[in-house]
Amino acid sequence: MTAEDTVFFSRNFIRLKGKLFSLETPFVMGILNITPDSFYDGGKYSSEDQVLTQANKLVSEGASIIDLGAVSTRPRAKEISVSEELNRLLPTLKLLNDSFPETPISVDTFRSEVAKEAVACGAAMINDISGGTMDPFMLDTVAELGVPYVLSHIQRTPGDMQQDPHYDDIVAEVMDFLLLRLKKLQSIGLADVIIDPGFGFGKTVEHNYTLLRKLSLLRMLDCPIMVGLSRKSMVNKVIGVGPDDALNGTTVLHTIALLHHASILRVHDVREAMETIRLVQKFHS
Repeated sequence: MTAEDTVFFSRNFIRLKGKLFSLETPFVMGILNITPDSFYDGGKYSSEDQVLTQANKLVSEGASIIDLGAVSTRPRAKEISVSEELNRLLPTLKLLNDSFPETPISVDTFRSEVAKEAVACGAAMINDISGGTMDPFMLDTVAELGVPYVLSHIQRTPGDMQQDPHYDDIVAEVMDFLLLRLKKLQSIGLADVIIDPGFGFGKTVEHNYTLLRKLSLLRMLDCPIMVGLSRKSMVNKVIGVGPDDALNGTTVLHTIALLHHASILRVHDVREAMETIRLVQKFHS
């Protein structure tokens, strides 16, 4: 990839709910999964009271965005129908929009039909773990919707992504994938794009750490960089803990990611992530 190939969007600002958000200071996206089978918080937020309590915690601790997921994308996750995803998603999305009108809601989906319905119901962003590879209509759909889009890298699908993932050059292949997708999005008129290298999505522990070491190279694409490291196996397998005991390791990796120019931390634990951002900012001041 040469400098001439680079697509220039903007890594400093993003538009959400009609407002311009500055990314000069990194911010936090708080995870709220309403799935029964997510790897860490599956089944925890099945009632309205549980959802509102957790959403209030995320916002009060400093989350700028809530990322709402209604389908699990953990390794070997069971696929559900579009109708089941929508039935889970839309009532909770409406509840959050009514209860937290100032907080943009991102919807974590790889389906264009769900993206369309979610934006009609008030979603301000689409977070697609597949980068448009699991639904051929996704990129055109988000361009038509005109909302910010998180463009992520994955190898294969959640059902088989961890079955012996292989790359000749993990960094080059991820960057090339993101570049080609960015060119497509630019050609169809979508400017607000956030890139995510897809830690844990079709990658070994070694692949993940290579990407983390080289994270700064993604700045060549001139988009905000989001990282999803929270309580993942790249923490757990190295220090020998489960997701419940992975907060300290997650904070260490968040620190490294911020030092390598991450703009957005997608996290389960907002307070600790906000503290990490403040300390790294102080380090740079």
